[in-house]
Amino acid sequence: MNKKFKIHKDDTVEVIAGKDKGKRGTIVRVITDKDRVIVSGVNIVKKAMKKRNQQDQGGIVEVEAPLHISNVALVCKKCGPTRVGYKLDGDKKTRVCRKCGEAL
Repeated sequence: MNKKFKIHKDDTVEVIAGKDKGKRGTIVRVITDKDRVIVSGVNIVKKAMKKRNQQDQGGIVEVEAPLHISNVALVCKKCGPTRVGYKLDGDKKTRVCRKCGEAL
């Protein structure tokens, strides 16, 4: 079964739960089978990396870890973090802000 999320790649989101609560960033990747998203600059963890080749550096690097999709909220330009609704105009389905009705 293919899951459909209301949040897509390149959307601006705000973290609403966890250690990075209140931080904003754009979605880099959506991992559908695990219900998770990777947000730029949020949930940074240190990870030990093995040296792969001559020019590649090994050691401890900081990477963005995935967050559960329920812990992020889409940000509307007018009213901030909001839930997503849908509006049909003709045969086109567009995402809209639940607070102000503005297209996202």
